[in-house]
Amino acid sequence: MSANPETHYSVRSSVYYAAGDKRQLFAYAYAPHGTEETNIQFAEHVVEIRDVRQASQALRLDVEGASVLSHRSAVHSFYDENELLRVGYLEAADLVRSATGAAEVVVFDHNIRGRKGPAKAVAATDVKNPVFHIHTDFSDTSALSRAAAVLGRPPVPGQRMAAINVWRPIAEPLRDSPLAICDASSVETGDLLAADLIYPNRKGQIYYVAYNPAHRWYYASDMRKDEVWLFKNFDTATDGRARFAPHTAFIDPTHLVAAPRESVEFRTFAFFN
Repeated sequence: MSANPETHYSVRSSVYYAAGDKRQLFAYAYAPHGTEETNIQFAEHVVEIRDVRQASQALRLDVEGASVLSHRSAVHSFYDENELLRVGYLEAADLVRSATGAAEVVVFDHNIRGRKGPAKAVAATDVKNPVFHIHTDFSDTSALSRAAAVLGRPPVPGQRMAAINVWRPIAEPLRDSPLAICDASSVETGDLLAADLIYPNRKGQIYYVAYNPAHRWYYASDMRKDEVWLFKNFDTATDGRARFAPHTAFIDPTHLVAAPRESVEFRTFAFFN
């Protein structure tokens, strides 16, 4: 049987890696006026990004660091903050708990991202732009310190903890600025570059990523509202399972004209017995 000419097993697109630097890297989340926003230099690389729809093996959270799940949300409007906190947070916690077997899941914040365009305008004022730099949300040290701030106490010594994001389109199909995930098993420790992320009232730390031609990239084409990405930003486990899955938005060259992206992302800490 001949292949469907409309089927794309992968796309080639630009992603933006950080250049290695001996200085301590930093970026301001909200740069004060007149302040250098970052000292990080980014380099464009064209990579192959494979469509998980065409993969013979589904991605696994503990192997590649990410997975795509089917889930229909009961949230009617993700722009309604009260409904998001009341319904969306519980759903995200249940999803992570079900997928991982975690004893406890704490959802501690969320981001709505989108781009205004001619087809549709995203009206909410708290919508953030998609991020086009490859990164993880935490480093080894910042995940534990953020968990301590969220819990109001340090995590239990020796208890396994993972930072897992739940990412969902809220307009479909999602073709503008889709999410690309780097296979965690293709990432070397030396690829991860710690950078301070500076907020007005606190300082976090994330990893930007140095280019490595061995990296394997994945995306899910035409994502629907009843699908979610789960992906890891940190795991205390050091037994060979995935710990960090770098990610970025990218431009899909097969859909250069598309309705502007709208997505929601919940961030969670999962704790295991």
